Amino acid sequence: MSSASQARIRRWLPLFAVMALLLSSGCAMVKMKSVTTTDHVMAKRGDILNNGKLSALSQEALSVIGLTASACDKDLAACRQTVSTVDGLQTEQRLSTLAELWMQEALALTPKKGGEDVELPPQALDAWLETARYSYAYLFFSGRTPAQRALEDRLTQVRDYYNYAAEQASSVVFQRTRMRAMEGEDILRPVQLDRWTISTDFARLPVTSIPKQLLSASSVSFAGLRSSYRRDGFGAELVVVMEKSSLALPVDGPGDDAPKLPVFSEMPAINATTLLHFSGDTLEQVLATREVRLEAYSPDTTTSIVLRGQEVPLAANFTAAYGVWLAQSGFAGESLRTLFGRGEGIREPHIYLMQPYDPNRRIIFMLHGLASSPEAWVNLVNEIMGDTEMRKHYQVWSVYYPTNAPIALNRYTVSNAFNGTLRHFDPKGSAPASQDMVFIGHSMGGVIARLMLSSSGEVLWDDAVQRYKLQGERLKRVETRLGPLLHFTPQPNVERAIFIASPHRGTEAASNSLGRMIGKLVRLPITILGKFADVFLDLQSPDENGAKPKEPRVGTSIDNLKASDPFIELSSTLPIAPGLKYHSIIAQRKADVPLAQSDDGLVPYWSAHLDGALSEKVIISGHSVQETPEAVLEVRRILRQDLKDENALPAGESP
Repeated sequence: MSSASQARIRRWLPLFAVMALLLSSGCAMVKMKSVTTTDHVMAKRGDILNNGKLSALSQEALSVIGLTASACDKDLAACRQTVSTVDGLQTEQRLSTLAELWMQEALALTPKKGGEDVELPPQALDAWLETARYSYAYLFFSGRTPAQRALEDRLTQVRDYYNYAAEQASSVVFQRTRMRAMEGEDILRPVQLDRWTISTDFARLPVTSIPKQLLSASSVSFAGLRSSYRRDGFGAELVVVMEKSSLALPVDGPGDDAPKLPVFSEMPAINATTLLHFSGDTLEQVLATREVRLEAYSPDTTTSIVLRGQEVPLAANFTAAYGVWLAQSGFAGESLRTLFGRGEGIREPHIYLMQPYDPNRRIIFMLHGLASSPEAWVNLVNEIMGDTEMRKHYQVWSVYYPTNAPIALNRYTVSNAFNGTLRHFDPKGSAPASQDMVFIGHSMGGVIARLMLSSSGEVLWDDAVQRYKLQGERLKRVETRLGPLLHFTPQPNVERAIFIASPHRGTEAASNSLGRMIGKLVRLPITILGKFADVFLDLQSPDENGAKPKEPRVGTSIDNLKASDPFIELSSTLPIAPGLKYHSIIAQRKADVPLAQSDDGLVPYWSAHLDGALSEKVIISGHSVQETPEAVLEVRRILRQDLKDENALPAGESP
């Protein structure tokens, strides 16, 4: 090395020494890098619950006191102890971080594959209750109210910790309570779970017996339902599944052998929201207590609660119970077995209440079509129950009836079942629920609905008398049995009706080759044939030549739907109740066919059209138009207009 180079190095040595000293002193070097939108959102909102890693806010809190997430992973108990005792964290930081650390432990201890028969290990339950406790303390005892933190991401995270922990604890308490009930023990006595004493309050739920199953609303999804309606808030969203039950109701019938026991039942699944309340009036007391109260609410009737002097919204899921009921109902197969008389089908109409009866909410009564069931209304009912205003003012009843029976008989038995159910809940007929009702019918259900809202006069009876040449004793015997089926007046207190793809004047599809083939497969229930056997004999007309009279063929619903059928021809002329507001929704299969010549594949426009309708909505669709978004929106429009007309909607609300 030359002397010149050595001289230059000697000149730079002092600078190198200063730089080395600075670097060794611990001064950090800040660098900047770009962050994608996805990384930004995940950094703000990712946490132990949604991605398995501690949130950025918890990691920041740990770094303040010299800890890291990886160090905590190795010894969670020691990490929590440090977070609890070391100074340097604000109360909100400390409580929210502890809530997340306890959730990390709870998730690790909880079996990955659960089920109603799998109980949490004691250590897991303890961790879930600690998660709920620290979340509860953060939400209500950390210095600011939830309202003051309403727009903060951390509030949402900790609320979710609490709700999920409440869900886990509710499942365990339910299992213990059900076990007690099965063993005949006192179900109101507090449940002792390791170090915790949990008292229960289920009085606000509309249940009269111990449920058979408790499901997490967040753990189930449904194929066939377009939307899931929820309300964000406080509490665990659950579905309480009850034992199936129904109530027999004696009703009047046409003779001694007539149907005597139509039944109804409330939907055997209800939505519920549960909360965990920790004893204590101060932060210190809440963090020291081992006493918890589990409260259950019906989110259909309770929108918010006052907790620690603060009003907070109650979490809710308005779709889950309905979806669980339909998924477990078995309607699809049963309705086809009924139509074709195969195996066990239904024999009498059954009224299903989609929510527990409420005397103050108006009834929407839904009638499905041929070879169908209450499943036909799956999305429409979900939309009604999911709409805040409609849920507030309406309750949904749906009839399930044997669609192979003659229309006249179904009109009669459905009407009896409906009125028997009304009388059970409202004997005097004075409740708001029994006033201004709405009927909605699809396909053949629309025909039955229209007949329930029409006057028969003597039209149908006179035709039967002339056709079968009834007179004398034969006339009296037949009138006793068939008179009630052919004489009727409009169902009272119905304010509005919606007829969807309904063949009021029949359909030629019932007479074509496919219709005839299906008609041959349809079988009437033995119960119907047996009950009316003597009537069928009386309807036989003596032959003029003295030969054995020909026994009349008993028509099925398929026969009644033929455009040439005498019953459908005459019944289509019957007058609808004066003052009834009614609407038509009609399907048109091919948009390029003139409306007057169009059909939906089964029902022609000329049969579905009704003069005098307040509105007629034509939708490009097949016959199952009731399930299309356009039809659902039209029904919602009509119902919201109805509420506006009744001044039930706020003045500024648009239907």
